[in-house]
Amino acid sequence: MIPVILSGGSGTRLWPVSRTRLPKQFCDLYSESLQTLALKRVQRIGTPWIVTTKNLEDLTFRCLDQLGLSNIQILCEPQAKNTAPALAFLCQTLILQGRKDEVVGIFPADQLIENEDVFVRAASLAEKEARKGFFVTLGIKPNQPVTGYGYIQTQKELSAHEAGLESFPVHQFHEKPNLERAKEFLSAGNYFWNAGIFVFQVDRMKTLFEKHEPELWRAALKLKADFSNLQEVYDQFRNISIDFALIEKLTSSELRCIPCQMGWSDVGSWDAITEFSAGTHTPELQIDIKSHDNFVHPIMDKTYAFVGVKDLIVVDTKDALLVTQKGESQSVKEAVEKLKALKPQVITEHVYEDRPWGRYEVLKNTEYYKSKVIQVKPSAQISYQSHAKREEHWLITKGQGEVILEDKIISVSPGTYVKIPLGAKHRIRCLGENEVEFIEVQLGSYFGEDDIVRYKDDYNRIEKIPL
Repeated sequence: MIPVILSGGSGTRLWPVSRTRLPKQFCDLYSESLQTLALKRVQRIGTPWIVTTKNLEDLTFRCLDQLGLSNIQILCEPQAKNTAPALAFLCQTLILQGRKDEVVGIFPADQLIENEDVFVRAASLAEKEARKGFFVTLGIKPNQPVTGYGYIQTQKELSAHEAGLESFPVHQFHEKPNLERAKEFLSAGNYFWNAGIFVFQVDRMKTLFEKHEPELWRAALKLKADFSNLQEVYDQFRNISIDFALIEKLTSSELRCIPCQMGWSDVGSWDAITEFSAGTHTPELQIDIKSHDNFVHPIMDKTYAFVGVKDLIVVDTKDALLVTQKGESQSVKEAVEKLKALKPQVITEHVYEDRPWGRYEVLKNTEYYKSKVIQVKPSAQISYQSHAKREEHWLITKGQGEVILEDKIISVSPGTYVKIPLGAKHRIRCLGENEVEFIEVQLGSYFGEDDIVRYKDDYNRIEKIPL
C-alpha cells in the first residue's frame, strides 16, 4: 500500500512544548519526534507520502533531511480544512497520476505505537480487506473507560482473520462518551477506540465521495495536475472531518474494523506522555525531598528540586513554565485559550525556530534591540534579503563561511564582525563541514520576522514572509 502520514494540527494540550508553529509531531518529546517515529514505522509497509499544510512545509523538509529521505511525495494544503478535504486532495492527486487502483493507508503523524510488529500485521490484513472494496479502520482495544476518544462498535460475526488478528463488520461509530457510557463500552467487549487510522482503495474512496460529499468531490475534480489552481479548489472545500463526511454514513457491509493491541497512544496530553515516558528526556539533575511520582520535561542543563510534593507534571521551556497535577493536564487547553488574549506569541512560537537552512534562537527582545544566535547548516545559506526597519550586527562564533553584502563577498570565521546596514542586501552561507554560528544584534524601529524582502532563495520563498 501507499502509507500516508497526515501531519497537521496544533497540539494545544501539549503546550508549552507544542505551539502553532511547532506542533507536537515535530516536538522534542521523545528521543525522536513523533513524525520521525511515524515515518520509520510506515516504511515497513511501503514508501510513505506526507499530507501537510504550507506553514509546516519547512519543518517537514527538515525532518526528511535528518532521515536522509529524498523520495517522499509531499502534498501541501494551502490551509488546513480538516481531514475530508485532505483525503479528497490526496485521492484526486493519485487519480491524476493514473493510480486509482492503489490501496492507501492513512496514519496520523502525532501518535505513538510501541508494538510495531502488531501494527505491521494489522496493516497487512487491512490492505487485503481494502482490496475487497471495504473501508477499513484499525480499532484500539481499550484497557480503561476513557471519555476522550470516539468508539467503534463492531458486530460479532467475523469477516476475516490473519496472524492472530481479526476483521469485523462495523455496526456503529460513537462520539466521545461520558464515564458511565465508557464503562459500558469497556464491559461489552466489542467497542474499540477510534485511532483515526484508515485503509482504503482510491477508486472506492472516489465512489464514496461522489455519493456522500458530491459538492466537495466536484471541487476536487477541478484540481489541475500541476496544482496551479490548488488554492481555488481549497476555497471551495468546506471544513469537515472524514468521520462526519463519510465514515459515519457507511453501512456495516461497507466498513471493517481490525481490533488490535499495539501499545497505541495519541499523545494527547501530558498525562499520556507520563504513561509512555520511556524515551522521554530526563533532567541533568533532579532531587526529591519527601517527594515522589513527579514528572519533568526539562531544559537539559537545568537542575530541579522537589520538596514535599507528589504527582506533579512540570514542563519547562525557555519562555514558559507549566505545572499541573497529574490527571488535570487535559485542562491545559483552557490555559492556552486565556493566553491567546493575554500573550498570543507564547502559544504561537518558541524563542527558537527551525528553518530549512538551520535554526535561530532569540536571546533578548527589547524595545530598542533584539539579539539572536543563528546556526546555518553545512552547504546551506539564508536567502539574499534586506530589511527596511533594522540594521544588523553579526559576530561569527563558530565555523567557516562567507557573507554576501551588496554583491561583495566577505570570508568569515570565528571572531569576524560584519555590519549589515539598513536596507542592504545580504546573505550568509556555510562553507565548511560543520555549521556556521553567529550572534546577531538588531538595532532599529521594528524587529518582527516579517520585515524582510527576498531577492534570491534556495527554498522558493521570494515574498514577504517570516525568515
